[in-house]
Amino acid sequence: MRLSPQKKQEIVQKFKRGEGDTGSPEVQVALLTEKINQLTEHLKTHRKDFASRRGLLMMVGKRASLLKYLTQKDADRYQTLIGALGLRK
Repeated sequence: MRLSPQKKQEIVQKFKRGEGDTGSPEVQVALLTEKINQLTEHLKTHRKDFASRRGLLMMVGKRASLLKYLTQKDADRYQTLIGALGLRK
């Protein structure tokens, strides 16, 4: 379940903060969200894949940590990000 290089590059281009930015919290959260969505679809058909389920839970926890950090650092960036990704309706 990995992202294709083209899809990853599109996400980085959309959420980067500046030139050469690949590690900002916005980019990391966007990439994790895409991976989580792919893995969720996989688990809908493969219900007993518990190893992947554990990986999914770890990714969700990592994303929650990054979002918490972003909330504390800059609430406006946080609101913009969750709006763009469609999180926390």
